[in-house]
Amino acid sequence: MGQPEMQPEGPPQDGRGEGAAGLRPGDLTGRPFPLGDWAEPAQRLDELYRWVERGALDTAAWYLADRVWKRRGARALRTGAATGAVAGASLPLLDLTGVTDGVALWGYLALMLAVACVAADRFFGVTSGWIRDVATAQAVQRRLQALQFDWASESVREVLGPAEGTASEAAERCLGVLRRFCEDVTELVRTETADWMVEFRTGSAPLGLQAAVASGPRVDGGGTHGRFPMPPGPARPNMPRQRPPEPR
Repeated sequence: MGQPEMQPEGPPQDGRGEGAAGLRPGDLTGRPFPLGDWAEPAQRLDELYRWVERGALDTAAWYLADRVWKRRGARALRTGAATGAVAGASLPLLDLTGVTDGVALWGYLALMLAVACVAADRFFGVTSGWIRDVATAQAVQRRLQALQFDWASESVREVLGPAEGTASEAAERCLGVLRRFCEDVTELVRTETADWMVEFRTGSAPLGLQAAVASGPRVDGGGTHGRFPMPPGPARPNMPRQRPPEPR
């Protein structure tokens, strides 16, 4: 099954223009799956790739746009905290040395302002939200680059051939690449949302700890559900214990 036109380097062909990825899209909601005719498998797979790529670009653009006001708020709060700390430490010293009179009270007010800025930043999660948005957008972009190279490898394999297996197996392999990518992006969004939920409930915490608390322990579906692992080898039947006959 030839796929010569599957080139991920070009701009997405969905009628939204080249600058659409830089605009803030709507909420991260589900999108309808594109329906098409599978009589032309190569064109249909290319269509699905464009749909998947556009979804990843919109997700990254959403986080990059969401970080703008958080970055400004974080810088303003941090600037206020630093200014208040410096003023709160210097004004009482100036009043004590006699350089200026009656400014010690303003120094205490400046210290209160610095503490209020730090508390507001931690309570509303402005700085941590900014960091999460940047980290998630970068993770989506890195995963998208990996998809682009994987898709180019699949296209080159089909063009330069001979392809491995039948055309049906090649199509299934391409669909598997797209599906794994969608699952990875969804998992990135879910992890960021779980981090936000944990921080909202318990305050600021390291991202690794938040992910561990949110996801919970990983359960292996292939393991046994008993208290102790079964020994290797064929299982021996458990015979019920019988009490010895009592002497008459």
